[in-house]
Amino acid sequence: MRTDRKNNELREIKFTKNYTKHAYGSVLVEFGDTKVITTASVESGKPKWMDKEDTRGWLTAEYSLLPSATNTRCQRERTKISGRTQEIQRLIGRSLRACIDLNKITDLTITIDADVIQADGGTRTASICGGYLALVDAITKLMNEGVLKENPIIEPVAAISAGIVEGEVLLDLNYQEDSHAQVDANIVLTKSGKIIEFQTTAEGAPYEQEKMIEIFNVAKSGIDKIVAKYDLI
Repeated sequence: MRTDRKNNELREIKFTKNYTKHAYGSVLVEFGDTKVITTASVESGKPKWMDKEDTRGWLTAEYSLLPSATNTRCQRERTKISGRTQEIQRLIGRSLRACIDLNKITDLTITIDADVIQADGGTRTASICGGYLALVDAITKLMNEGVLKENPIIEPVAAISAGIVEGEVLLDLNYQEDSHAQVDANIVLTKSGKIIEFQTTAEGAPYEQEKMIEIFNVAKSGIDKIVAKYDLI
């Protein structure tokens, strides 16, 4: 049973913009004790795999769990990244590409880097939220510089974790809760409620459809609160 907050409550969330000075966009995002530095970098040109006739730009993401982010030191992934890291990078990239019109960033590549400096559950969803804000700042600078003529952002996106622990649906799981969850979920939505990702996994026994709907509804309520926080910073 939770003692620090209600089952449908978020942890304390904080966004610190302009956290580093060289990136086009930089945000320190904190979900409770989870802390991630997200940055947006901009390069001219597009990936070599894209057709020359393709007029779109591109957005991609990289994710890293720093060695002392957890209670036991993890190795730096210098030459070969793990399957988990690849999965998270692709999730962040997909989520942020869903909120931007790539046809409006022609001949540009935007890279979102998410570096976890302290992990206590929900690092991938925190990375998406911080990555979105870093992207917005980068777009603003590109427009101020005259590189972009119009804003390619379609609408805000945000993400949150949820799950079932001891039979109860919980929002925004910390590590202790996540490690004991019977069902683990990561949800990414647009501000208008459109679904980008709805990943749910039963870690043991299967669960009922009613619980899946409950997980979605509690996640949407959390995402609505996160998006509201965007407007306050």
